Amino acid sequence: MTNRRIYGVALAALLVIELLIARFVHDEFVRPYVGDVLAVMLAYAGFRAIFGLGLRGGLAAALLLACAIETGQAFDLVGRLGLGGVPLIRVVLGSSFDWSDFLAYASGALAILVIERVRGLAGSGG
Repeated sequence: MTNRRIYGVALAALLVIELLIARFVHDEFVRPYVGDVLAVMLAYAGFRAIFGLGLRGGLAAALLLACAIETGQAFDLVGRLGLGGVPLIRVVLGSSFDWSDFLAYASGALAILVIERVRGLAGSGG
């Protein structure tokens, strides 16, 4: 199985998990924090599968995307665009800023590095 295909499978699996969390989990830990950790991993898998980015590029792109979305939450981007009534947009872009989310994103990045090291890719610079 090619690397892009592996990341495509990971992307699909993480998307299903994130959708299940969004739909069925309404707690104060899994949804806000585990969901954010997984969101970075989902974005990373997407960048690797769709654009063929390497480890560094995919990780940088995933972190940049997560931080940009969180910054948009700080400025109520969804509300300013008049999209607050669209549930999918609220789930994808979020609606509440929280500084601790940046820690969750960093944790997701660290998890990616550990997983890639186990897979033997972190040392390749990919």
